[in-house]
Amino acid sequence: MVGAADGVAESISRMPDWVVAAPSGSDFQRWRELYRGYAAFYEYPQTDEQAATVWGWIQDPNHEVSALVVRDETGAAVGLAHYRPFARPLRASIGCFLDDLFVDADHRGSGAVDALLGELREIARNRGWDTVRWITADSNYRARGKYDQVAVRTTWITYDMAPDG
Repeated sequence: MVGAADGVAESISRMPDWVVAAPSGSDFQRWRELYRGYAAFYEYPQTDEQAATVWGWIQDPNHEVSALVVRDETGAAVGLAHYRPFARPLRASIGCFLDDLFVDADHRGSGAVDALLGELREIARNRGWDTVRWITADSNYRARGKYDQVAVRTTWITYDMAPDG
């Protein structure tokens, strides 16, 4: 019978060596699959044209939106993050807003999201941003369990107002 300590050591030794970096032009197809999975998770209809617009943004070094992909030991992208700076006038500072975070279902719980969040923390530190902020659905329990380990849940409530309404 394998003891708890042995099981932990065994699972740690099999964890992939994650590589997190900006996606390259050749990553489009895999990025699109991952982004399609993200949209489906939130039951948000997303057209190929919308995805192409976002891809254009993250490939444009002058656009505010940036992206990361996390790769497993084979080099395959298994997750993504889209982020951007945002002004915080009350604090007279800049923060990082994490718009989208998604890891393929087969790699959840493997450390891929930790690698993405760790890289975002490092980017924020290097750029002098004072926070990394994101929102998630109240019903996203699995992700919230992870977020509760690495961040502080705020008391703020989010509203959306349509400009034409």
